[in-house]
Amino acid sequence: MTLNNTNTKSAPIKNYGSGSYLASDVTVLLDIVNKDAVADVPVSQKEALIQSGQRHYSDMLTLEQAPSAMHEQLYIQALEQGATRTATDIVNLAYTLHHVFQRQVTDEQPLVLISLVRAGLPIGVLLQRALADTASGYSLPSVHYGISIIRDRGLDPTALQMLLEAYPDSPIVFVDGWTGKGAIYQELTRSLEAFRDPTHPNFANIFHQGVDVTPLLTLADPAGVAWLAASEEDWLIPSGLLNSTVSGLISRSLYTDPKTGLHRSVFYDNLVESDHSLAFVDHIDAARRELSNTCQYLPMFPQPRYQTADLIDKLALEYNICNHNRIKPTIAEATRAILRRDPERILLATANHPDTVLLRHLCTQRNITMSVLGDKILPYQAITLIKQRTKNN
Repeated sequence: MTLNNTNTKSAPIKNYGSGSYLASDVTVLLDIVNKDAVADVPVSQKEALIQSGQRHYSDMLTLEQAPSAMHEQLYIQALEQGATRTATDIVNLAYTLHHVFQRQVTDEQPLVLISLVRAGLPIGVLLQRALADTASGYSLPSVHYGISIIRDRGLDPTALQMLLEAYPDSPIVFVDGWTGKGAIYQELTRSLEAFRDPTHPNFANIFHQGVDVTPLLTLADPAGVAWLAASEEDWLIPSGLLNSTVSGLISRSLYTDPKTGLHRSVFYDNLVESDHSLAFVDHIDAARRELSNTCQYLPMFPQPRYQTADLIDKLALEYNICNHNRIKPTIAEATRAILRRDPERILLATANHPDTVLLRHLCTQRNITMSVLGDKILPYQAITLIKQRTKNN
């Protein structure tokens, strides 16, 4: 384990660690707390507290358990079938970043990749490795950090300020795994609002693509909100099937008041034997080096298209859902919601799609209703609806 228990907000960046990744892969700007000091809140109790407004989801954790044998098996199958696609997507993203930034960055002023903890971490590590590959045609001076973003509470301002001070002349790109409804994009955009004035000393670090462009990069962008994405498809991204055991053994982040320090996280040292984090990036990185196909220059979008917003609104109306946070679209989010939340039902585009095997297995195991709706929910292959626990949600 390379995460240090550093709890002063002025601590140098070098004092922070990388979870179960290599130090050269990423530095994670989180204060690590002992899991024994965190209240382990059961899912049903947590759901009631969240929906009633008594507690924010970022104030509590349901501590993770090791994935079951079936879960592990389905992850391995997803990795085998999705390795080439993931590697190809990483290459195309790296190739595009190379062409956008090659005249702007140097070893002294590298591109700063900021992965949004946690889903962004594996993708950011893969991008960092690709950009560091001087034998490729898309290498680029870059550094990689992970920082917390929390719905309703924003990007960790202390962590961001540390990076702006450390790299005052570098452009920043934010990295996430996928988009669901676009909520994190909106949270990120709100968090960056203070820098939008062109006279702000850090304006060029963040708004290098224009005053209205939030530089968010994702592997998949079904919601149509990312500035740069490898595709807009909802597909079985292998890292989306696991939680901490493919994200450096780091828990979902816990909120900390900026006056106190960085957002916090738990390091799951009890799950070391189940950890796939390094094996995942090693596997995809090896597949990347073996690719022989031509790199593709990807399109960039200055504005979000919100191409699924109407669909989400229609589902909310049909299922009488007032709080859109109860709707969890994409295979990855639908799967994570079953593992971490209290689901009411799962909506599927097709009954036997190979990318939803784990999702369907978990539903059968927990006796959760599955509804097959066909084209009605496309481009999503799966959507989890969270069970209502209060009258106004």
